[in-house]
Amino acid sequence: MAEFVIFADSSVDLPLEEINRYGLQIINLHLFVSGKEEDIDTLDSHAFYERLRAGDVASTSAPSPEEYSEKMLPVLESGKDILYLGFSEGLSCSYNNGKLAMEELAEKYPHRKLYHVSTGCASTGHGLLTVLAARKQQAGATIEEVRDWVNENLPHLVHWFTVDDLMFLKRGGRISAVTAVAGTMLGIKPILHVDDEGHLINMSKVRGRKASLETMVDKVKEYAIKPETQTMAICHGDCPEEAEWIAEKLKAELKVPEVIISPTGTVIGAHSGPGTIAVFFLGTQR
Repeated sequence: MAEFVIFADSSVDLPLEEINRYGLQIINLHLFVSGKEEDIDTLDSHAFYERLRAGDVASTSAPSPEEYSEKMLPVLESGKDILYLGFSEGLSCSYNNGKLAMEELAEKYPHRKLYHVSTGCASTGHGLLTVLAARKQQAGATIEEVRDWVNENLPHLVHWFTVDDLMFLKRGGRISAVTAVAGTMLGIKPILHVDDEGHLINMSKVRGRKASLETMVDKVKEYAIKPETQTMAICHGDCPEEAEWIAEKLKAELKVPEVIISPTGTVIGAHSGPGTIAVFFLGTQR
């Protein structure tokens, strides 16, 4: 049985130690801040969010098919197979570019297995699914067994999040300028999730930051499957204390044994802004 390597996009927003622990191969999306491309591997997360707070505008773009091929070629040439878990198609064309590259590589390497899955996930939701898949791999599952596990469980990988600055949702076209201004004046915080197609959906509104954080915990209580047996994840837009507060609530009230906490990466953070908090877990439905 050939070894295989799990690939994912940099939207996984995982701590480096998690990436290294499982030997994950990460393909970077491109980040531009005020028109200049930045190296996301060296850009400090806190410094990035400080630039956004100061008014810098960030944007992103997907890797080209050629960039996927360049990263995957050495793995195939070493005799290993590839499972690629792609960023939500509802938010980026990166998965389609990776899929195109793999289809071309499959013709050149007919004896290698190349599987790709559109996860419909984003940020550390994408990361959590990838970590759980990698744990299956380390436990001895075949590439097909891991692929099938991902397909079975991705409809249950729940994303709930809130943002602190409505203006970033306005820039991304998620809300109107009028709604953003009015909501900011009234202290309104939206509660959003990612649906089955990987799109961001505005579900409700609460007034005040503390209420929005409490709602994150409430959503886990409402939807989580056996939380006392799960690894969950939280990402944050440069607000680690609030992420820790949610993690402690989950551990104390739901007996969650492990919570991975990670900064929201620059690619996702470019669109969500400072103060974003998201919680990810396996639930009854997205």
